[in-house]
Amino acid sequence: MASWKSGMGLERMSVEQVKAVKEQADLEVNLLQDSLSNIRTATSRLEIASSALNDLSLRPPATRILVPLTASLYVPATLHHPHHVLLDVGTGYFIQKTMPEGKDYCHRKINLLKSNFDQLLEIASKKKNVADEAGVILQAKLNQLASSS
Repeated sequence: MASWKSGMGLERMSVEQVKAVKEQADLEVNLLQDSLSNIRTATSRLEIASSALNDLSLRPPATRILVPLTASLYVPATLHHPHHVLLDVGTGYFIQKTMPEGKDYCHRKINLLKSNFDQLLEIASKKKNVADEAGVILQAKLNQLASSS
């Protein structure tokens, strides 16, 4: 499609074409907002994990703890090696790391997610502007058609 910057091309399009551009931009904005929400959730989970790692690193060996299996299910356990952690790296894979490596992993992932969030937010803002501009032009074209009828 043509560049929509500053309305270039939108005014020359038919009502159907402008409507299609607006619908496409709205759809993309919704998808980007879903992605932003997912990134926020993942960042929050990693921040909780990072906090848990900090808490675990302060505990002595043989400490009794509750391990979360799900958001509402915890099982009792004994902390045998507080200087090693298992990291869930996705799709059922876990890796063993030292506590500092685990903390570093969490911080790097959090920084990556925050960077991705900022980039997606900028893209979503631009797409929202395109959708808004297309909506204004579509409304003007519809008003023009209605007044000429």
